[in-house]
Amino acid sequence: MNHILLKFTRRTILLMALLCAKAGVFAQGTRVVNSEQYKAFEKVLSKVGVNFNFPEGFKEIKAVNNRQFKFNYAMELPGKDFEIWFRVNSVKENKQFLSSNHLRVQADSAYAFIIKQQAAVFTNDNDWLVRQVPEVLLSRYNANAGKTYLVNLSDSPLTKHYKYALLITMAKFNAGSILAVCLSNDQGPEFFKNMFEASNCMKFKTQDKADK
Repeated sequence: MNHILLKFTRRTILLMALLCAKAGVFAQGTRVVNSEQYKAFEKVLSKVGVNFNFPEGFKEIKAVNNRQFKFNYAMELPGKDFEIWFRVNSVKENKQFLSSNHLRVQADSAYAFIIKQQAAVFTNDNDWLVRQVPEVLLSRYNANAGKTYLVNLSDSPLTKHYKYALLITMAKFNAGSILAVCLSNDQGPEFFKNMFEASNCMKFKTQDKADK
C-alpha cells in the first residue's frame, strides 16, 4: 500500500467522524440553472426517492455518460481542480445491471458490484482501499448499506487527467442506489475540505420510493 493511499485512509476515517459530529454545518441551496441535464436528473431522483440540494460554490458541468462511465449528473468547484460525478439508479436499473453482468444476487446488493466495476475502470492499479460506510453515516443519509473505494486514477482524458478518486456508494433497500465520485489532483486536506462542502447535498428520503 503506497504512502499516499495510507494517508488518505487515516484522514478519511478522521474526517468522517468529524462529519458525523458536525452534520448540517455546510451551506446549501444555491440556485441551479434549469438545464436539460438537471431536469433529467430530477426525474431520476424522484423515481428513486432522493432529496438533492445544489451545494453553494459549485457549478454544474456536463456529466460523462458513455460505455465506460455512466453518470447522470456532475458538478465542479471552479478553480479548485475538483469535481463530483453522480450515478443514481432505481431498483429497476440495478436489476438490469445485475442481469447484464450475469450476477445472480438480490437487487439491493447491486451497489457493491457497481462501485467495484467503476473502480476497476478508473484505474489499472488494483491496490485500492475499500471501506464499509459506518452505520452512523448510513443513518444520516437514510441508507441501509454503503462502501467507499479510494483509487489512484490512470492518466486518461476520459477522467480529465485527474490523479485521485474517492468513490462513495450508498443503497436504500427497495429504493435504489447512489454513487458519487470525487475527483481531485490534491491528496491533502484540501481534497476533503472540498468534498465535505458537498456532503449534505444528497440523501434518501425517509419513505421508500422506487420504480420497481
